[in-house]
Amino acid sequence: MKYADIRDLADLRAALREFAAARDWRQFHTPKNLAMAMIVEAAELVEHFQWATPEQSLSPAPEKLAEIRDEVADVLIYLTELADVLDIDIIAAAREKIAKNALKYPPPLPPEGG
Repeated sequence: MKYADIRDLADLRAALREFAAARDWRQFHTPKNLAMAMIVEAAELVEHFQWATPEQSLSPAPEKLAEIRDEVADVLIYLTELADVLDIDIIAAAREKIAKNALKYPPPLPPEGG
């Protein structure tokens, strides 16, 4: 698969499978290893915002934004691989979690008489 052909999560999953298989990395892609790698990448993402004000975090310089983009991609890649190994449909899981959160955190009621 050409990387430019990746258009959705199914394509991403397939490309990641092919990438890992070509390097014989699937043997290392256990849930434990993938979860640990993902959290390391998430920590690298957080580093870009450490000590920034909320306003600064909303408008990083272009070179910093490029670095943030790479870290976001790393987190997504490891999350996708983790879900793949555990046979979790990420979209279905997210959809179900949002539905649970909607019940747990309903929107505020409009003010009476308003």
